[in-house]
Amino acid sequence: MSSHAPKQEPDAPSSVSVESLRERLLQTKSDLKVDKFFRALVRLKGSDLHMKVGNPPIVRVNGTLKPLDHPSIGAEEMIDLLLPMMNDRTRRIFEVDGGCDFAHVVDVDGESWRFRVNLLQQLGRPGLVARRVNNFIPNFEGLHLPPVIEGQCHHDQGMVLLAGVTGSGKSTTIASMLNYINRTYRKHILTLEDPIEFVFTEEKCLINQREVGHDVKDFGIAMKHAVREDPDIILVGEMRDEETFLTAIHAAETGHLVFGTIHASSAPSTIGRILDLFPEEMHGAIRSAIAMNMKCIIAQKLLPSIRPDVGRVPTCEVMTLNPTIRKLILEEQDAKLADAIRIGAEEGMQDFTMSLKSLIDQELIDRPTAFAVAPNKDALKMALKGINVSQPGIL
Repeated sequence: MSSHAPKQEPDAPSSVSVESLRERLLQTKSDLKVDKFFRALVRLKGSDLHMKVGNPPIVRVNGTLKPLDHPSIGAEEMIDLLLPMMNDRTRRIFEVDGGCDFAHVVDVDGESWRFRVNLLQQLGRPGLVARRVNNFIPNFEGLHLPPVIEGQCHHDQGMVLLAGVTGSGKSTTIASMLNYINRTYRKHILTLEDPIEFVFTEEKCLINQREVGHDVKDFGIAMKHAVREDPDIILVGEMRDEETFLTAIHAAETGHLVFGTIHASSAPSTIGRILDLFPEEMHGAIRSAIAMNMKCIIAQKLLPSIRPDVGRVPTCEVMTLNPTIRKLILEEQDAKLADAIRIGAEEGMQDFTMSLKSLIDQELIDRPTAFAVAPNKDALKMALKGINVSQPGIL
């Protein structure tokens, strides 16, 4: 990693040296005053750093917010801490939009750590929220994911979506899936990210990672280029608007395996979340595109573990698109999807109730934690008593 200060970045990518590209990718900066808080986060094994005027820095450790042993930060001090983190481009974005996202790299005890940073304004004052990105990409066993997720890495084409709120572990799960492909197949993986989080080490795959705003001007241009770059697998990041989903589903239709994330609370509700991106007159066509191209929707939530060697574990709802699921989506019977997931347990599908029971059985979480997040507490009670709540005759 270069120790030089970052170079001025142009509005759009241009011909640059390899070293400049490397600096741009890693967002390497000289040692900043704010970096001491990032180092504290790493040493405490925390996931997030919060900085707000009038408060001491706060870190999230195993899901709980804890203040650092530091005086409250004033407005002028906050500006002095945060302003040097931005380059010309991110400073312009911050001034226009009131916030900006970028990657930040800090050396901690001789090891480089990456962070996904969001600078924001609230009540006219600057603040920061940063997510620590693990230096290593854990495998499926390390993440305690259900075996069916590994099976989604073997598709030749189609779309796999990870659903959940911010901080639910979606990016880590996708990184683990892509790294599994990297270890297993000789394929070309192309990621389009804003910003780049996990930096992959090539094993069997050729991997190109493009950061929107740095390596390519915007997402639309990135996707236009993507189809000319011979990818087998494309990571498109978050499905946040109509354009993103249409370009991603088109890539799936044309023979690529596409991974993406979406903000939705469950696998069945993801269908409605996608439809909300489009006008009603397009819903029929979008349902058809989902039914024909979607391979799997995985919804996640992160829960604190009771095992001392495990911080947090994901509870996962998995909906693979078998003929029954496709039929329900095409016929607009989304209300029956949850029952279809339970009936599809023999195919590896599972709902949150089944997932929570499995985590309890593995002694990864306790019962109070499971019941606190269970969508259906009565169903979880019956499952823990060994009563199967599937109703095969309802579809």
